[in-house]
Amino acid sequence: MNTTFLNRITTGWTFVRALYLVMGIIFLVQAIGERQWMMMAFGAYFGSMGLFNYGCAAGACYTGMPSTQEQYADKTVDADYEEVHGRQ
Repeated sequence: MNTTFLNRITTGWTFVRALYLVMGIIFLVQAIGERQWMMMAFGAYFGSMGLFNYGCAAGACYTGMPSTQEQYADKTVDADYEEVHGRQ
């Protein structure tokens, strides 16, 4: 088994991630009992999102805001404009 895959499952657990997993399992069990196929897909999606830590709802895609003012402070460029005339 790939170690990064196993590492992704075993580390980084937060309350929200555990909540997604638990709610996904609850939806799956309820859907199996009621034979509701769409609810099974819904439960499988949220359960896997909690288990494998993917998706922005689990907070896995947050990277922080870049500091653009500091990054581009010395790279300003003056623009030259040309006047465009329509047909006469």
